[in-house]
Amino acid sequence: MSARHVLVRTTAGVGIAAGLALLTRPGQVVARLAPGYPPDRLWIVRLLGARLVGQHAAVLAVPRPPVLRLAAGLDLLHAATMLPLVGSTRYGRAARISGGVAAAYGAWASRA
Repeated sequence: MSARHVLVRTTAGVGIAAGLALLTRPGQVVARLAPGYPPDRLWIVRLLGARLVGQHAAVLAVPRPPVLRLAAGLDLLHAATMLPLVGSTRYGRAARISGGVAAAYGAWASRA
């Protein structure tokens, strides 16, 4: 197994773990990372977690360039949707964290 293949699979595993944390424990994750995030919007955090689990499971199952490009595109799109929120008092910190991680993964996956 090549180093690239190991890196892709490891990154996908981390993405699944992060998604599971958001899906199953959104309140705890948000309290630690973005305490100003409104509790009545935790359903959005769960939705993001579900997307991450599905996306990274697909990458783990089929770590080929077309799947990586699709995953990169989804993350770059997510990062772009966070841009209008980065200055928000309520959502800014969560948007910067979520958008920043998505932009980094999207940029990495598009080259992997």
